[in-house]
Amino acid sequence: MTTISIGERLIGDGQPSLIIAEAGINHQGDITIARQLIDVAAAAQADVVKFQKRTISRILTTAGLNAPYEHRNSFGKTYGEHKRALELERPAYHELKTYAEAQGLIFMASAWDEESVDFLEELGVPAHKVASADLTNLPLLAYMAQTGKPILLSTGMSNLNEVDQAMNTLRTYTDQIVVLQCTSTYPSEFDQINLRVIPAYRERYQTLVGYSGHEKGIAIPVGAVALGACVVERHFTLDRTMKGGDHAASLEPTGLMKMVRDIRALEQAMGDGVKHIYNEEWPIRHKLAKSVVTAVSIPPNTPITRAMLTTKGPGNGISAARMQSLIGLTTTHHIPADTVLQESDIAW
Repeated sequence: MTTISIGERLIGDGQPSLIIAEAGINHQGDITIARQLIDVAAAAQADVVKFQKRTISRILTTAGLNAPYEHRNSFGKTYGEHKRALELERPAYHELKTYAEAQGLIFMASAWDEESVDFLEELGVPAHKVASADLTNLPLLAYMAQTGKPILLSTGMSNLNEVDQAMNTLRTYTDQIVVLQCTSTYPSEFDQINLRVIPAYRERYQTLVGYSGHEKGIAIPVGAVALGACVVERHFTLDRTMKGGDHAASLEPTGLMKMVRDIRALEQAMGDGVKHIYNEEWPIRHKLAKSVVTAVSIPPNTPITRAMLTTKGPGNGISAARMQSLIGLTTTHHIPADTVLQESDIAW
């Protein structure tokens, strides 16, 4: 498969990469902040703004929900209280989807459980995203794939055998899959990002590939696109100093804007792979390239020897690359020393 559609957006070979601005839970449970994040994504000219959707009671045991969770990034005394505080109400997703689409953005959310998949289907998202945390949750992957929507599969915290199992599960129901290289550390160290997995995934699975990142800076997503990523997902925030576990590994508004700018610049720079001279290069070539130049004065009808020639600029005469082909030919007229040779100077 070379292309798939997410909404009205075609992605894959020959198409611009799909840039997903991942708001995640950086809204802190506040719809006003969520709307501000959408504004930032639109201003940066991202393609997609993405949030997360959980049914808290479905993703953790009672013991897990009741586990103490008190530190500077906590929004509750227990992990359950913390997660509930960061979960938007269902009506908020409807409002945010309408708000995002009015600004030209595709709206998506990662579903972490089957109930959330059902809700996002009702909401009308154009694709589903599997979080790295659920890569081994094969029942959830099968449930998602049976919606018939394209699937974006993040592969953090996993080995190749687990990715194989996830891909096999998804392919039972769909071939519309984009597999994303990801490292689930926040922020990720550069030596743990392993961008070469991107082309390795493409070769192994013969499917579209992408990158989901949590590193510092904007260089890595650009490199991912150079290696063939057709989808790039990057966390972003209003301010990295805000309370919450994901903010420190997120781009601020200016960073997101620069990342989109640089990815689009790279896409233009990739070209078609055919080496040729651009029209704009010819004046520079004429000025800087080297021509065959007479080292001495040469009388008319004189056989040319190597000692009579040298190479100098400008490059608007017989190319220096052709100097050897002139040896033994004769001149058509007298040529002073230090003259750039032209085709008409030689008896061909």
